[in-house]
Amino acid sequence: MTRTARTTTLVLGIDAGGSGLRAAVAAADGGPPLATASAGAGNARSVPERLLEERLAHAVGEVLAADGRAERVRCVVAGFAGAGVTGVAGAPGDGGHGRARRALDAALARHGVRAASVHVMADSEVAFAAAPGTPPDGLVLVAGTGAAAVRIRGHGRAAAADGCGWLTGDDGSGFWIAREGLRRALRGLDGRGPATTLLPRLAAAFGATPAPADPYALRYVLIDGARAASEPARLARLCPVVFDAAADGDPVAEGILDEAAGLLADSAAALRPRRGEPLVTVGGLIGPAGPLLPRLTTRLSPWSLTPHPVANGLPGAVALARAGAKPGAGPGT
Repeated sequence: MTRTARTTTLVLGIDAGGSGLRAAVAAADGGPPLATASAGAGNARSVPERLLEERLAHAVGEVLAADGRAERVRCVVAGFAGAGVTGVAGAPGDGGHGRARRALDAALARHGVRAASVHVMADSEVAFAAAPGTPPDGLVLVAGTGAAAVRIRGHGRAAAADGCGWLTGDDGSGFWIAREGLRRALRGLDGRGPATTLLPRLAAAFGATPAPADPYALRYVLIDGARAASEPARLARLCPVVFDAAADGDPVAEGILDEAAGLLADSAAALRPRRGEPLVTVGGLIGPAGPLLPRLTTRLSPWSLTPHPVANGLPGAVALARAGAKPGAGPGT
C-alpha cells in the first residue's frame, strides 16, 4: 500500500550558526527537504536564551506549517555554534549546550513536536556530516563570523582547536579580519604602521563620505563606528571591505588575508591531520566560492588536504536526523 504524504515519517534538521539559523523538514526515508526556513543568529553562547527560543520557534513554525507535520517528526538534530560542550560546574551559566537544549525544547513544544529523539550537537558536527556520503571521521574547518577546527570521529567531536569566541580566539574569522582591518587602518593613521586604503574605505562603510580631513575626527569615525557595531556578527560584516582593498592591491589588506589563512591552517595543523583525510570547510569565508578558500588551500597543501566546501550544515543535520530516525539508532549510526 502506498503511503500518503500525511503518514510519512518526518525528520527535522537545524543548523544554528553565528550569522544565521536554518531549519528543514524532510521525509525520514530520503528525498529533498519538504520545507526550509531561516532566522537570525543562533550562537548558543552569544544569543540570549529567550531570543534564541524565539528564532528557533519562528523557523520551526515555518517548516511545520502544513497540517499534520508536527506529530510526524520522529527525530530532531540541531547543530549550534557554541554548543559543543556542557557548562563547567561553578562557571557563570551552564554553557551553550544547556541554553541551546532549553531553547530548542521550548520551541518544539510551542509547535507540538514530540519527537522520539532530540539531539543537540555542535555546528561543526552537522557541517562535517554535510559532506557527500555523510563520512564518520575527518576534519572540519569553520570560518565565518567565528572560526574553529574540529576533528570528527564516529560523527562526534573528538578534538578541537580554537573556536574560543571573538574575545579570546576565532583567529582568521570574519570578525578577526574586520577587527584587524580597523586596527591597522588606525595604526596607519597614527604613523604606527604603513598607510592603507582601508582607512577611507572603512570610514565610508560607517557613512563618512567623504572622510574627514582632520586625522583626529577620522580616528573617531572608525572608533565610534566599531563601538556601534557591538555584536561580533555586525562587525564581521566589514570583512568584505578588507577583501575589496586586497583585490585592488592594498598590501596591508593582502597581509591581513594571508595571515588569516595561515591562522586557519595552524588550527587545522594543531589536530595533527593525516595526509589526504577528509576535510570539510564551511562558513562564508571558506565555503563554496569562499573568498579566503584559495589562500587556505595553498596553506593546507603540505598535508595533502583538499578542502571540500559545503554551504552550511543543514544537509548534515537532516542526514544525521534520518540516521537517528531508524529504530534503535542514534544520529549518524
